[in-house]
Amino acid sequence: MPKPTIALLAALLPATALAQGAPVRINGTITALARDHLAVRTEDGDALDILLPPGVRIGAVEDRTLASIQPGEFVGSAARRGRDGKLHALEVHIFPEAMRGTGEGHRPMDAPEQTMTNATVDGIAAAPDGRTLRLRYPGGEQEIEVAPDVRVVGLLPGDRSLLVPGAAVTVRATQGGDDRLTAVSVQAERNGVKPLP
Repeated sequence: MPKPTIALLAALLPATALAQGAPVRINGTITALARDHLAVRTEDGDALDILLPPGVRIGAVEDRTLASIQPGEFVGSAARRGRDGKLHALEVHIFPEAMRGTGEGHRPMDAPEQTMTNATVDGIAAAPDGRTLRLRYPGGEQEIEVAPDVRVVGLLPGDRSLLVPGAAVTVRATQGGDDRLTAVSVQAERNGVKPLP
């Protein structure tokens, strides 16, 4: 079986060394769903068979705006440190209240100069190009610059009715010693809104 490109789902997990059984992230399109198996064609053209265990978490996203972010909300932001020394958002996702505290904190991602911060919005300020979010978490805080063109989404609960052929998906899975992939969570396209890559 072709192996997927390996990357951490930074929105939910702390940075860890990749190892056998560590999470992998798969971006692609559903080609079929048969009972507990999801067939996905990856962006690289690989055909993967992914086991869907009972109770696997399935979700979706809805497009939101930068202006919709409010103080007190729990958000996650992947960011890259710029030459100015500031963190510049690559994306921002707004967690539902039931997921408050998920992956809370600030940590490096698996790409140079990239970070992930899951925290409570403690303040919002106007910036020359967009807004500055002040994010607070136990033991620290970060300021992240968010440009107007940065994608902002709200995370939504979902179910297997979203897993239809042709739908875009992002799957977080574990990969066993036999290369078998088992889904930990699935984010699926909903009403034409594609999941975070």
